[in-house]
Amino acid sequence: MGSAHHLFTFGYEGLDISAFIARAQAAGIKTVVDVRELPLSRKKGFSKSSFREALAEAGIAYAHIPALGCPKAVRARYKADGSWAAYTRGFLAYMATQQTTIGELVKIANATTACLVCFEADFTTCHRTYVARAAREHGGPSVMHLTSRTAFPDVGRQVAA
Repeated sequence: MGSAHHLFTFGYEGLDISAFIARAQAAGIKTVVDVRELPLSRKKGFSKSSFREALAEAGIAYAHIPALGCPKAVRARYKADGSWAAYTRGFLAYMATQQTTIGELVKIANATTACLVCFEADFTTCHRTYVARAAREHGGPSVMHLTSRTAFPDVGRQVAA
């Protein structure tokens, strides 16, 4: 990635814990910020305690910020209607109430090479992209989305709720 400082995002869907950690290390990630409201996973190694332990063994810090997860009501509506536009409006409205927490994330992102982590592999359909953009808009570093093989700079704009 060079010497540029970024706030990364990365979804673990399709990866096992060792592949996830190897990719994070290759990108220079020093701190994983778990932005799942409930840090539970059916995938071995990705529930909060085991995830934190595996990251620690690899020299990567772990922070869980549940307030930056998508609220259950927004997730339930999306599950029922499949509308990404409605999901986006609901999540952005929720994020507007989380300014203090976004400020805390900005402090972490500016102090270390941090990576927002959630399940969804596709950053274009994951709330972590909106979280990363909110951090950028509040003084955080530029956003870079990791995939299992590459990285994409974030070129989207925050949509008004």
